[in-house]
Amino acid sequence: GHGAVAVGNVGTPIVAAVAGAPAADGADHAAGADPAGGPDVLAVELSSYQLHWSDTVAPYAAAVLNVAPDHLDWHGSMESYAADKGKIYALGGMAIVNADDAWSVRLAEGAARTVGFTLGTPAPGQLGVVDGLLVDRAFVADPANEAVELAELHDVRPFAPHNVANALAAAALARAYGVPAEAVREGLRAYRPDPHRNAQVATVAKVDYVDDSKATNPHAAAASLAAYESVVWIAGGLLKGADVEDLVRSRADRLRGAVLLGADRAQIARALARHAPNVPVVEVSGIETMSMDDIMDRVVAAATRLAAPGDTVLLAPAGASFDMFTDYGARGDAFAAAVLRLAENR
Repeated sequence: GHGAVAVGNVGTPIVAAVAGAPAADGADHAAGADPAGGPDVLAVELSSYQLHWSDTVAPYAAAVLNVAPDHLDWHGSMESYAADKGKIYALGGMAIVNADDAWSVRLAEGAARTVGFTLGTPAPGQLGVVDGLLVDRAFVADPANEAVELAELHDVRPFAPHNVANALAAAALARAYGVPAEAVREGLRAYRPDPHRNAQVATVAKVDYVDDSKATNPHAAAASLAAYESVVWIAGGLLKGADVEDLVRSRADRLRGAVLLGADRAQIARALARHAPNVPVVEVSGIETMSMDDIMDRVVAAATRLAAPGDTVLLAPAGASFDMFTDYGARGDAFAAAVLRLAENR
């Protein structure tokens, strides 16, 4: 019911929305808003880099979804990276915290009001999951004795634990602004994920091929792998100073095979040798003069040879794409095109 626009790190800058400039995608980003005053609400994503330099953005409510090693080559240390993320809480407003993530909770210490979200049963003052339902025990009259149903688990698409957490965080931010429970449900049902986020590309010979090129760090890749039981994992790229040991150790039992490419593939290969020694690994090398299509054809062919009916071939690289591709979108597009060529030739 509110005129809103998504702005910030990807797409339309905050200042452009405030100034009434056209949205980055050419759409009327203020549709439904007051024509004289612009959008009612800005839904803002801020990167750790943007927060590093920001001292005046004061959110009405703010959430840190999680903190895991990333961009350490720029920030210098995990502590500095976390501190920059935590600035989103220091700038004011209600703190929405991931109760299942110790860093998120720690960064919100000292906030005037804190609301948690969890994949478990929510305590008073939290949002969580009960009997297949997303429920709110924070934005109700009597949190100790009252809860309101927001949605069902199958309303979250694509379904995966990390996407349920994302939905709860988004619901908490909306509820903080007074959005009714029914509107949260409709918002989740109407949501269509952006490309390259656990996107099912095709099923070929009873093997699913999934594009999660947006998984550009080990934490995101771990969340992606957790959504599938038996995986041929396509990984590699620029790790940006992050460690993959915990990722491989925690998800080794799901791996049927791995196909590695990119600048830091050797680091992932070493982790696999230590923590998943029985998992077959193919390193795709010698591709410096090949086209992107040829590279991905080779990668997909190698993954297909490792896969059995019922498996998922999953592109969840755990690294950035800039060593080989323009961005993660180009990487995902190349993967999807290679899968479709495979399907056509079967």
